[in-house]
Amino acid sequence: MSDVDDVPPVDVTAQLPVVMLRPVRLSWRRRLSRLWIRLRPQKPALRRRIFLTFSLGSFALSAFLAAATYSFAQNSLLRQRDHSAIDQAYRNARALQGDLASQPTASQITNRLHNFGVTQAVVEVQGQWIAVLTFGRAEIPTALQTRVLHDLVASRMVVSIHGEPQILVGIPLPEQNAAYFEFSSLAEVQSTLSGVGRSLLAAAIVTTGIGMLLGALASRRAVRPLAEAAQAAKAIAGGRLDTRLEPTDDPDLRLLAISFNDMAAALQARVERDARFASDVSHELRSPLMTLSASAEVLSSRREELPDEKSRAALDLLVGDVTRFQGLVEDLLEISRFDAGAIRLNREDLVLAEFVRQAVAVSSVPDATIRVSDRGEALVIAGDKRRLARVVANLLDNARFYGSGEISIDVSEVAGETDPLGHAWIAVEDHGAGVPMEERSLVFERFARGGSAGRRSLSEGAGLGLALVDEDVRMHGGRVWVEDRRDGESGARFVIELPAEEVGV
Repeated sequence: MSDVDDVPPVDVTAQLPVVMLRPVRLSWRRRLSRLWIRLRPQKPALRRRIFLTFSLGSFALSAFLAAATYSFAQNSLLRQRDHSAIDQAYRNARALQGDLASQPTASQITNRLHNFGVTQAVVEVQGQWIAVLTFGRAEIPTALQTRVLHDLVASRMVVSIHGEPQILVGIPLPEQNAAYFEFSSLAEVQSTLSGVGRSLLAAAIVTTGIGMLLGALASRRAVRPLAEAAQAAKAIAGGRLDTRLEPTDDPDLRLLAISFNDMAAALQARVERDARFASDVSHELRSPLMTLSASAEVLSSRREELPDEKSRAALDLLVGDVTRFQGLVEDLLEISRFDAGAIRLNREDLVLAEFVRQAVAVSSVPDATIRVSDRGEALVIAGDKRRLARVVANLLDNARFYGSGEISIDVSEVAGETDPLGHAWIAVEDHGAGVPMEERSLVFERFARGGSAGRRSLSEGAGLGLALVDEDVRMHGGRVWVEDRRDGESGARFVIELPAEEVGV
């Protein structure tokens, strides 16, 4: 074990600059703003907003009308019952006033009130309290007693006796040194108001339900023009540039339809103009290109007569660029035909495995490995032989440009799954760097060559090969996509899916 020597102290500040960092403190306003942005609810869709507006509006209106109706009914019934109780009490008091002149006994007063139809009353005669049935002096508030007995003022009061509301009317009878108190029950009024409340609640529920139904219908009707515009925009994005919105009598929707149709017409004119430009340029380039190609062929035939190696290298570059230029012009012409809708397929029945072998044999990678499943040998497709051969050739060229190592082709049914429509897969794999996930939706666009397109050593194309593959495959009712290799190795896997059927099935 070796000795450990002390390290002399080093002045770090003399060697490195010292940077002081101050913590960033957010103000409370910014904190609240960030919290609100994080927690605020998402704005609902237009159809939902219309539905909620109708629903809440009908609920608020029905609730307001129900409350107003209930309040009006309550006030009307209570006022009517109050007037009836006061009138009845005065009639009974006047009738009893005449009987009190003969100084009747308590039982006589009780029987007399029973004859009047009085159910609950209390009579005070010269300090004696006479109760009719169960109510007595204890049920009469002291304030009302003072008001009637001492102030000699007729008064009324609403009291609650055993949980039941009562209208209590007190009438002084000063000539007989007496007072009359009569109770009038409000139970019947309460029962009536309960029935009215239940009816209003049911009406409010029905009204709200009708409002929700109208909201659903109105939202569907209001959003329908927007849905039609969205469908038209989707159709235009899919290539149907002649799609237009139907005119309508609604002034607001008419403005939308006119603006949309004007935009679609301008877009169609722009696309057609660009397509004509590409077609015209391609046609104009064919003549001088044919001259260049013929001249290059003449020079190539006399390549050995050139004086030095530099001239031969220049000739090779010229021949290569002319060949690439020819391919570019042909691709541009084909793209212009797609845009003009002038493509017609010459369909014929093709044994898929045999067709792929023939297409690979005449491609730029004739030695590519071909793997065919047992069911793949029996698959037959109906397609244009020339265009599908170009699809296979373009995928092989793309694999050769961007990949490295072995290139293989798989011909099989759809992953061995049950497919009632009947489809076949043609997969082209390479051992290159693969296609990044963010570029997989872009590689089939025109003039798109991926992130490595700028490196000339990796690519000789113009970015039209995969675009033509996509167009041709779609015309055959199929689709094409790119994914990672399924064996876990580095590389890309381009898959074509085409309608197919088995021989003899």
